[in-house]
Amino acid sequence: MSTIVITCIALMGILLFVLGANVTRHRAIRGAEGPQMPTDPADRLLIAQRAHGNAAEYVPTLVVLLVVCSTLTDGWWLDALAVAATTARFVHAFGMLTWTLAAHGPVRDSGAMLTYLSGVALGVTALVAM
Repeated sequence: MSTIVITCIALMGILLFVLGANVTRHRAIRGAEGPQMPTDPADRLLIAQRAHGNAAEYVPTLVVLLVVCSTLTDGWWLDALAVAATTARFVHAFGMLTWTLAAHGPVRDSGAMLTYLSGVALGVTALVAM
């Protein structure tokens, strides 16, 4: 497994835990009296929860695909996909945390699209490399 792939896996793991800590921070700020499961799309706690939840949905699968692909093949293509997947998750998280959930922004949408593309490309790479 290349250093680039390992670094990308580590960065995505760090991102997931930082987003989780952000949810805890917002819950602590809100305190016991405030709603812990908000529904307002502009609520900062809900935004933090969804940013973490979305990362928790995609990061583990991307990491597994990177590990599988690294055992089957190596080279610049896999490194490029690792960087693309990592960039996608950071861009998406930034897009989610800086806008309301009521509207999609170009940053969030770009991160989502790059996540889908890199995930599918990793899946195809695993199939082709078997």
